[in-house]
Amino acid sequence: MDLDEGAVAIESFRGGEIVAVPCEGDPIVEPHEGVEFESEDAAKIFYDEYARRVGFVMRVMSCRRSERDGRILARRLGCNKEGHCVSIRGKFGPVRKPRPSSREGCKAMIHIKVNKSGKWVITRFVKDHNHPLVVAPREARQTMDEKDKRIQVLTAELRNKKRLCAAYQEQLTAFMKVVEEHGNQLSKKVQNVVNNLKEYESIELQLLQHR
Repeated sequence: MDLDEGAVAIESFRGGEIVAVPCEGDPIVEPHEGVEFESEDAAKIFYDEYARRVGFVMRVMSCRRSERDGRILARRLGCNKEGHCVSIRGKFGPVRKPRPSSREGCKAMIHIKVNKSGKWVITRFVKDHNHPLVVAPREARQTMDEKDKRIQVLTAELRNKKRLCAAYQEQLTAFMKVVEEHGNQLSKKVQNVVNNLKEYESIELQLLQHR
């Protein structure tokens, strides 16, 4: 996104990317289809700021990954009141007393996906909420609940583990290639020694026959 006049430039929580965030007195910038962002994080920051100013809490929802390399290709960002709390039956049948839930089946969300140029674009925007919206001060509001934060942390850790595994696999493949090359060279040297011995034995045999 371009930095509009009156907007404040802040750094995103990953990559040091500069993202435009409106000041408190500015009109609320509403998402719409076709808006582009430099990264998924930039889109998250934009929608989270929109959610704060409108009066709801953003939830990071489902994503679609590449089957080839596991990269995230699309993501849904929505309201933390999305979905419904499902009753859980105990081992012996009775329904457990449900814990308090903030889920109210809210459909508000944006869908973003990465395009051919590598930018993230909004492909769908659902504006309406099915619950009251409450605007809270920035200091008093959690942008994401602890469960969402934990999911993000674990996802990042899993991604790092996969990168490490890929790096170790690459190193192991390179090592095995070196071992194979040394093995081939050793086989050639052994074969040369065998050939030399055979040649020596042949010469020795000829000398014995001429005596």
